[in-house]
Amino acid sequence: MSDQHGILSRMVGVGDMVLLEPLSEENFLENLQKRFKADHIYTYIGSVVVSVNPYKHLSIYGPDKIEEYRGRNMYELPPHIYAVADLAYRSMKNHNRDQCVLITGESGAGKTEASKIIMQYVAAMSSKSQEVTKIKQQLLQSNPVLEAFGNAKTVRNDNSSRFGKYMDIEFDFKGDPIGGIITNYLLEKSRVVSQSPGERNFHVFYQLLNGPEHVLNKLKLSKNEKYSFLTESEVSSSIDDAGNFRDVLTAFNVIGFGTEEVDHILQAVAAVLKLGNVKFKAKSAKNGMEGCSVEDMKEIEDVCALLGMDAEKFATSLTQRVMTARQEKVTCTLSASEAAYARDALCKAIYSRLFSWLVKRINSSIQSQAKTKRKVMGVLDIYGFEVFENNSFEQFIINYCNEKLQQIFIELTLKEEQEEYVQEGIEWIHIDYFDNEIICKLIEEPHTGILSMLDEECLRPGDATDATFLKKLHDNCGTHSRFESRFNPEFLSDKSLPHDSYRITHYAGKVTYRVDGFLDKNNDSLYRNLSVSMYGSSHTILGGDAGLFLEGGPTSDNMKRPPTTATQFKSSIAELMKNLHSKNPNYIRCIKPNAVKRSGIITQDLVQHQVRYLGLMENVRVKRAGYAFRQKYEDCLERYKMLSKTTWPNWHGVPKKGVAEILKARDIPDKEYAFGHTKIFIINPKTLFSLEDARQDSLHDLATIIQRIWRGYVQRQRFLTMKRAAIMISKNVRSYLASKKYKMLRVATIVMQSYIRGWKARCILRAHKELKRRIFAVTVIAAHWRGCADRKKYRRYFRANAGGVIARFMEKLHLYLYLTKVRDNAPSKSPIDKVWPKCRYPCLEETHRQLEAVHHRWRCMVYRKSISKERQGQLEEKLEASELFKGKKSLYWISLPAMFKGDYISIQRQEKWAKVAAATDDKTIIFADEGFKINRADGKAVSSTVVVSDKAMLLLQPETYKVKYRLPLSDIKGLSYSPYADGMTLIHITPPTGGPAAKTYKGDVMLNVAHSIECGTRLYRKIKQTTGKEIPMKIAKGSTLASKGGDCTVEFSESASEDVVSPVIKKVKKTFAVSVPKKQVPNGATPQQNGETAAA
Repeated sequence: MSDQHGILSRMVGVGDMVLLEPLSEENFLENLQKRFKADHIYTYIGSVVVSVNPYKHLSIYGPDKIEEYRGRNMYELPPHIYAVADLAYRSMKNHNRDQCVLITGESGAGKTEASKIIMQYVAAMSSKSQEVTKIKQQLLQSNPVLEAFGNAKTVRNDNSSRFGKYMDIEFDFKGDPIGGIITNYLLEKSRVVSQSPGERNFHVFYQLLNGPEHVLNKLKLSKNEKYSFLTESEVSSSIDDAGNFRDVLTAFNVIGFGTEEVDHILQAVAAVLKLGNVKFKAKSAKNGMEGCSVEDMKEIEDVCALLGMDAEKFATSLTQRVMTARQEKVTCTLSASEAAYARDALCKAIYSRLFSWLVKRINSSIQSQAKTKRKVMGVLDIYGFEVFENNSFEQFIINYCNEKLQQIFIELTLKEEQEEYVQEGIEWIHIDYFDNEIICKLIEEPHTGILSMLDEECLRPGDATDATFLKKLHDNCGTHSRFESRFNPEFLSDKSLPHDSYRITHYAGKVTYRVDGFLDKNNDSLYRNLSVSMYGSSHTILGGDAGLFLEGGPTSDNMKRPPTTATQFKSSIAELMKNLHSKNPNYIRCIKPNAVKRSGIITQDLVQHQVRYLGLMENVRVKRAGYAFRQKYEDCLERYKMLSKTTWPNWHGVPKKGVAEILKARDIPDKEYAFGHTKIFIINPKTLFSLEDARQDSLHDLATIIQRIWRGYVQRQRFLTMKRAAIMISKNVRSYLASKKYKMLRVATIVMQSYIRGWKARCILRAHKELKRRIFAVTVIAAHWRGCADRKKYRRYFRANAGGVIARFMEKLHLYLYLTKVRDNAPSKSPIDKVWPKCRYPCLEETHRQLEAVHHRWRCMVYRKSISKERQGQLEEKLEASELFKGKKSLYWISLPAMFKGDYISIQRQEKWAKVAAATDDKTIIFADEGFKINRADGKAVSSTVVVSDKAMLLLQPETYKVKYRLPLSDIKGLSYSPYADGMTLIHITPPTGGPAAKTYKGDVMLNVAHSIECGTRLYRKIKQTTGKEIPMKIAKGSTLASKGGDCTVEFSESASEDVVSPVIKKVKKTFAVSVPKKQVPNGATPQQNGETAAA
């Protein structure tokens, strides 16, 4: 056997306990101690690794060691945790079966460090691409964050996990990590508010207090301040809180937390610390009941500043409780102790929910989003078995979890293995072992189990207390062999068992649990008003609909009780067991060498106790008597069929015979294996390793053959491609050469043809030219001959008619020259262009004037056709204004350059006008401008908005647009103006003959409007269009103003002062004396501009 295991026989002690001779508990412990003293902390039991915590750093880890164990068979190198990690990784990658690594042991045995080493090895095995490296870093950096918030220093361990963690690492088909999912179990939240002597709170509190000063100031914390939730033993030389805090911040950044998220997380942690310092003082309430109040509101104000709450309301929710009874709310005051209990419950709720949120947030960053098929390797790092001087609800739940893990270890390594040998027909001698199923049933059995009775006691009406729960346990479990209490007469005189406690004999030994606080911790209740306060917080993690206190929202069901802690944990453990059963397990059994946490010391009794309750001796016996490897015939044949010529490439017979052919081909002795009904069993791992090595060699040969065939195929394809290319090239070359030769022949032929055609054409051309010269010569000779004859005949008539011919020619010549000059010197097409060329011929003066008139009328016609209808309307208005005011009023020349705009105050777009228009039905606006109405009584000017619609003229209040005066257009009988450059306008109104209008009639209206020319013109045109009558327009220095009290005289005069910029009106008895300025500047133009325009 030692030869088969090679290197295991050449190391300190025995590397695999299966090879231990003789096998006894004493030799087992001695071998562990011998290897521990030589810093060989890992020992095998078959494929199970036993790890002893060295309490110091060893140089057996790192990239070199990882590379040494990479891809090696388990027994080729000394025992190491890397070997188990490599075995699990390769089994997952090669056999496509999900794996899990179960790390068990009691607190302080090194489980957390073992899980880190497993993850580091798996990360090192994958590729080095940028995306894979990022995922690996995120998976590894999740550990510092979860350790800071979930681990604490205990009397047994400086970095004890106070929660359970199971991480599923997801891989793709290449074996590269693509993500992960973390599941947490039962955080020990009672540690937030109290710790046992010699222990600390969670690491994050001390790390935060050792952080930078600016961070502490921002969180309203101080290193010098004492905090009630932190024990005096907070300083530990083995823990670097400041460095760990920097690592946590780095980890947050790597995982993908934003700066704002980290700030909110630290605010919540600081708020828990500050809440611990809130003290209450007793006082009497108004109804005589005991009440309390907050001693120092400074702490409350700091907490509310961190969480975004109202300090007074929050203080009230801490000192009062709101209960709902029959749909009525009743407010009860709390005593100082009750308020402290409520404060502690709130702190525990904030911290535990923040921790669960952290796990979900980390999962959202590291979880794979790919839809492809994936493989999974799980790593379980959960709290170990705990036995303290004072064991409470948390220890009971933790030890229950360890009982379930021990049960699955028994089932998968001892019970199932022995049952499998019997089922497969393999000769086997049964080995006795302790089955802890009886303990699991005692705890989790429905209706009669401890957890069920705890839930019943929490939910039943009436006065349920921890004492009634203990009595109920005795009534239902008192006769159980693993349960003890003082109610049982057998233990009535046992002073080691207190009256308020019960004892369970676990697989790891007896543990006494005090029931004090069991019901409160199981209920895990929080007062409704505290939940409401937290829901109303502006903190992005804790408050609101997306926060952690949804039960405080207005839509939550207040009457529905949340599930108890025991129920939630029992469901979580059941789901964990289901998950572990679906994967191939790999075990690491951690052992704590001593209770003082010092290196080099191993306590025999402590190690012996752990070896016994972990069932390691039974495990060794089963491995020694059993087989190292078993596999179904179909799977074995499929994996190793290439090792025999008869089974390769396909075996069509019975799988069992095919496996026999493979073993025969490899010359494996019959004693090394056994045939079961459905599986092949191999005794020695070396046999399996030889098969694997032969398979690797065969795969290498097969790969060589595949490469050879593939290379041949590639080369043939390359040859065929080159052949087709050569044919195509030669074809194209021949085609190109033939085409080039054809083109040369064609060019030569064309050149020859062109020369021949040219010679023939030139011959014909010469003949034609000769003929043409001869014909021309004949014609010239004939013409000269006939001319000579005619001249002789008509010589006497020429001189008599020459004068009239010359006169007519000269007349036509002069007319032609005249018209040509007029054409060349014609003016532009502008109708206002007065330039016209002068006539040098007196006889054509009348024609010249008529032609000028015709050309002007043509230019006007062209201009009229070029202008738009809108422009025509504007010009018509300007023409109308010219007829009314030109030469009569000085303001006309100033207003002439600017076109009429109509609405100068954009009243159409204002909502106030829309209401007025709806009420008066004046929807179409002709003119709107700011102006002044002159009072008839005293001549004072009142600011008004002047609006002219298609139906009436309105005077509005400028701010509110309230109608002060509405005058229908049909009632206007005339307009009067001064001859000066002012905007004074007198509107003469037809007096009503009777009715209501006669009562409201006051007389004519006097206005001062900046654009008076436009206002008067548009009024005149609209009245003319509406009534068909032309109202009189009077422009004079004086006018009459009709009034209800009698007619008045209005006299206009021009002011002698240059400083006057607006009309000055004075009323003397029945006379209005209006002094107007010399110049008025309308439409925003400067006086200089208007003066130049008027001059033009």
